[in-house]
Amino acid sequence: MSNQLSHLLTQWYAKKDQGEWVLGTIYDHNGPCYRKAGAMMLFNSFGQQFGMLSGGCLESDIAKNARKVMQTGQSMLLCYDGSDEDDLSFQLGIGCGGTLYIMLQLINSDNNYLELSCVFDALKARKTGIYYQRIPDNGEPDQASFELSVFADKNPRAKFAPRKHNNEISQWLATPVVAEPHILVAGGGFDARPVVEIAYQLGWRVSLWDPRPANARKEYFLKAKDIISGDEQALSSFIQANQIDAAVVMTHNISLDAKAVTALLTSSISYLALLGPAHRKLQVLEQAKLAPEQLPFPLAGPAGLDIGAELPESIALAILSECHASLKQKTAKSISGVLGQTPVVNHLKRLA
Repeated sequence: MSNQLSHLLTQWYAKKDQGEWVLGTIYDHNGPCYRKAGAMMLFNSFGQQFGMLSGGCLESDIAKNARKVMQTGQSMLLCYDGSDEDDLSFQLGIGCGGTLYIMLQLINSDNNYLELSCVFDALKARKTGIYYQRIPDNGEPDQASFELSVFADKNPRAKFAPRKHNNEISQWLATPVVAEPHILVAGGGFDARPVVEIAYQLGWRVSLWDPRPANARKEYFLKAKDIISGDEQALSSFIQANQIDAAVVMTHNISLDAKAVTALLTSSISYLALLGPAHRKLQVLEQAKLAPEQLPFPLAGPAGLDIGAELPESIALAILSECHASLKQKTAKSISGVLGQTPVVNHLKRLA
């Protein structure tokens, strides 16, 4: 199950007037936490839960409190302090040692569904915006609003936004709303299958192009949202009609790779992976009559992180890991630094 906000709202929207629904949102956090401010989760009176607000240790207790919100119609603020031995979260084994502040709000027609329908529409149209939620206080009715916006920062974070309401300043949580990444895979061979599968598991939208009749067959790519089977003109038309964030070119055919790269020149992608060694990249660019400096996006060729990948699944993991880091503007370095240590160094440390 995807934890992308668009997936959560898809589950909710079809049944928004059936039963009771509660939105759970982390509105603040201190210290190390699995999820951060702006993370959302949905609960309904059918016993279903969509999304996560912790690593799985708090959800049952949050769900219990969500049921109270359904019964009373009153919002609720929760605090889970993982550093306090007397706190429930410590007893539940939250483990991270941080503190989470969560608000639970009823979603219904009386409060205009907390403007979540507007958020859902924006995500479907792949538009960005800011979702404002007033932090519940003194039993006042819940309020929320959504405003379309363009972010200069590709990875904006949720933050508090004081606003004036009834001549009083109240605290609001301002959460950036950004559609999940849309990745185009050019090439529908056997090794493209794990690329599509892993990207789908990440909650990304996946589109696939291959003009060869024997490739990109629907039964092998059930997780692909779009399959483009026409020639490069069909690919160009699709690219012009859709916002694409990244692409993996892996047709195993230099001519088709060149056509895919050429079609992507008019796209808004910020990462392009080209399967194959460095000399093959030069062949593809030569076929496309392009110089590396003419490309409006970073070209990863050879593609992927150096994780020792040999099989299709691990190669897909290496490429998508680099793609993920590129989209998030991260270095993809080892967080712990363990990759900089050799087994011999580790052995010497144990002996010291």
